Amino acid sequence: MKTTRHATYNLNYHIVWLPKYHESVLVNEVADRVRRILHKIADEKGLEIIDLTVQPDHIHLFVSSPPKHAPSLLANWFKGISSRKYNHRFADHDGEKIGWARGYYAGTAGHVSSETVESYIQRQEADA
Repeated sequence: MKTTRHATYNLNYHIVWLPKYHESVLVNEVADRVRRILHKIADEKGLEIIDLTVQPDHIHLFVSSPPKHAPSLLANWFKGISSRKYNHRFADHDGEKIGWARGYYAGTAGHVSSETVESYIQRQEADA
């Protein structure tokens, strides 16, 4: 359990999102840099990353947040800030940039199966 001045909570969210165009770009140095950026975002926003898996074609984030933050805000923070921070590095030249697909999967704590995440990824790929 965690506490704020006015709440005691245990809110954990699974958030999954894909790179733009569903490409497998999250490998090697790109994956390492994205991982560091996501941890920095969590630190800056006062969030706790419980688990983070960067796969070549998606990111699976399990994060704890105070109740004042909606899951949509968390997804927007992690996706938007990470893209801007990553791409800022390459602002002056034609380095590899990243972008994220429009949607995301969000689920609350409890058990989320790998099949649920895989189903989301497959639906996103079918819509591309």
